[in-house]
Amino acid sequence: MEANAEHLRTLAAVVDHGSFERAAEALRITPSAVSQRIKALEQRTGRVLVLRTKPAAVTEPGQVLLRLARQVALLEDEALARLGADATGSIRAIPLVVNADSLATWVLNALAGVDGVTFELFLDDQDHSTARLRDGTVVGAVTSDPVAVQGCIVRPLGSMTYRAVASPGFVSRWLPSGPTREALAVAPVIVFDRKDALQDRYLAVRGIVAHPPRHQVPASSEFVTAASLGLGWAMIPDQQSAALIAEGRLVDIDPGRWIDVPLFWQHWAVESDSLSRVTDALVRQAARSLDLSPTAPARARPRRSRQLRR
Repeated sequence: MEANAEHLRTLAAVVDHGSFERAAEALRITPSAVSQRIKALEQRTGRVLVLRTKPAAVTEPGQVLLRLARQVALLEDEALARLGADATGSIRAIPLVVNADSLATWVLNALAGVDGVTFELFLDDQDHSTARLRDGTVVGAVTSDPVAVQGCIVRPLGSMTYRAVASPGFVSRWLPSGPTREALAVAPVIVFDRKDALQDRYLAVRGIVAHPPRHQVPASSEFVTAASLGLGWAMIPDQQSAALIAEGRLVDIDPGRWIDVPLFWQHWAVESDSLSRVTDALVRQAARSLDLSPTAPARARPRRSRQLRR
């Protein structure tokens, strides 16, 4: 199937802006023209590519063409930049998905060193971020999934080490005899959002099947603040907890146990200068910020990436 670049650009605009009308405004054409271009793509593929919902949603076949549309746009922009033919002087943002803890601790330091590029950052749990690669929303992802999405390349970055921590006051009230099964079954816990299973995995390894009360705090810095204020205990990476533990504002409630979360960088397998520079910057910063203990090759690693170490 030969896909018209103009039609691909229109598909991406519909997905980005959520409707045919807003896509038309962005492309400076009529809604009718947008509809005709999408219909032309659908007739060529014989598939429904866009669900006419509010907001508009791409179907699974549409995801394939959406990824192609993003790749074409990225390479087109780079080609124009090399030729000095970008009359507007604008820079297309590179969309990436990152887990909140990485964004709060090391990723921004990496991206700040990449010149001539702007970024559109999406937040998602590291166990779920590759879904955005599959549907064409982003060109790269910091993820815990070592299995390459089709058409992508995987590079290991290192690991973030998470420990169960709480404020001294919380420990005195809820865990006076330590993290016993009975105490952890009822002690309030803090989770990032409903996708955050790290605290439950820790409980499961400890043999606790209870569902203790939980606070949901969907922001990395505020998540740490909530723990230091005594709302509950939580699994927090060393990059955020070490200084607070040293200051006595947080306590490692279960010394000798921790959870390692190996992280990987997945990105489209395209010859892109800007994407290569982003990759190099992330790998360099990860080498400075993450635990670089030996890891198995990405494709050989088990899918369950979080392991409790004793």
